[in-house]
Amino acid sequence: MRRRLSAHVPLKGFLHHFNTTSLRAIRRTFKTAAHPPNELFDYTSGRWIFNDALRLSERRTVFNVTGLRLLAAQSVGRSSSDILSLTKLAEAGFNRCFLITMRDGFKMVARLPYVYNRPSYHVLASEVATMDYLRGVVGMPIPEVYGYAANNKNLAETEYIFMEYVHGTPLGAAWSSFGERETVSLVRQLVHLEVKMMGVEFPAGGSLYYARDLEQVGDQGIPLPDDARFCIGPDVRRSLWQGRRSQLEVSRGPYKMMEEALVRGAHKELAFLERFGQPLLPFDRARRAMYDYQEQHPSEFVENLNRYLLIAPSIVPQDSALRSFRIRHPDLTHENNILVSRTADSDEWKICSLIDWQHASILPISLLAGIPPFMRNRRNDRLFDPKTRPVPPPDADRNDDVRAQDMQELLSRLKHYQYLKDTEELNPLHHIALTEPQRELRRGLFKESYRPWDGETFRLRRWLVQASEEWDALAAHSCPLVFDSEYLTETSRLREEEADADFDTTYCHEAVGCASDGWVPNEAYQEALAKSKKMKANFMAYFDTAEEQGNFSANWMFDDMSEDPYM
Repeated sequence: MRRRLSAHVPLKGFLHHFNTTSLRAIRRTFKTAAHPPNELFDYTSGRWIFNDALRLSERRTVFNVTGLRLLAAQSVGRSSSDILSLTKLAEAGFNRCFLITMRDGFKMVARLPYVYNRPSYHVLASEVATMDYLRGVVGMPIPEVYGYAANNKNLAETEYIFMEYVHGTPLGAAWSSFGERETVSLVRQLVHLEVKMMGVEFPAGGSLYYARDLEQVGDQGIPLPDDARFCIGPDVRRSLWQGRRSQLEVSRGPYKMMEEALVRGAHKELAFLERFGQPLLPFDRARRAMYDYQEQHPSEFVENLNRYLLIAPSIVPQDSALRSFRIRHPDLTHENNILVSRTADSDEWKICSLIDWQHASILPISLLAGIPPFMRNRRNDRLFDPKTRPVPPPDADRNDDVRAQDMQELLSRLKHYQYLKDTEELNPLHHIALTEPQRELRRGLFKESYRPWDGETFRLRRWLVQASEEWDALAAHSCPLVFDSEYLTETSRLREEEADADFDTTYCHEAVGCASDGWVPNEAYQEALAKSKKMKANFMAYFDTAEEQGNFSANWMFDDMSEDPYM
């Protein structure tokens, strides 16, 4: 009988032997010192404990430094001789930022995408147009764009965006200094900004562009009725373009109706599988034991995509307002995309900018609705009632450490409560979409129908089974999905084993001290490698047979692996 890792290894007890590093403590912060040219081109802000060489090569961006300086200066009406320095400012998941300082103290940012950030032209062109529209038309606090190039046919020999340098602190670095008053204020400010951006109704879905940029590549978008400079064109979400999917001649928007937005992901993936599909082990190695370490054939995934297409029209909400196309920040999983600063007069924290708008898309609000992950209270907090304002426990008989822990729990609950309260008061349409009974099911089906084939058959299967179980709440007609008892039993087993696999993954990453993709700060790299090696050796000792040891060793989550078949 196959044995799950956490079923026979005392994982929690085992992990106390490691000096764990909280994933929340891992921050990609960077120095702004001068760098020789090769460091300008290379990623220098961290390492990965697996596939390190691949991640570094993806992030190597060679460009003409002299040309970039000249173009940057020209974008703000200056000469390149006015530039005092060009230094690396930050390195994120999809781009590298440089701080350009002029001799008179003026500062600006040059942001260059990594070579793997595809489709490079559409992603960059859409981001610039989105920033300009939300800043200039909607009035959002977003950096001003001074200039850009959506291709590398220029003096810098790279795509780039030149933009305003914003003096601010990432919200993730400021939370720890907040009390109740500051927390309530910042949550309310964010909801006010969402009211602005989500208050704009667009004529279609997809991504936002300047009309002239789409025309240059032969695309035709749907113009905005209030400003013909802008139009809606192809959706730039990564799942539509990943790897060889960029070669497909499929429709990626614009979407004139919600039904189109719901099905384009499945159509894309079916086209990909017809041309490139092959059996794969699950990309997430912690989940391979769920499938007995056997490659999964895409035929079941194809069948499930077709099942999804059968029911997609039935998951469209009846309320037309919930079908309206809106925009939202594409990555509020990271609170560091929100910059805050203290006001000079009152010393209060204010949101001064929202950054990182690449991959932004316009979708029906019922698909965008949700609480930002950093606002959510942890799911296993049984004492939390999101409808009741949390209060701190009395101070009696509590030491400083306990009081500090209680305050962190209070603020976590308060963020969640306050976000829901302010959204209900200030952004009622989002609140309706957020609390609509079938929201989670609809978003789960939508997300998994867009997910690229990665050897996993369970994720979409789980949502399809749930849809069949909740069908009466979705539609008046009979459900077209029929699953026999054996299929449902197997789905239940996979659901349990998925929970085990996710448990293993979380604890192993915390024990080694790496982020979910294996990233660690430079100074922690060698220690993390040693922890991974020791952990693997200790786990190997728990297996009884050579076959079990071989399967575990060949699929250890922190070893290098080939990613080519998954692209």
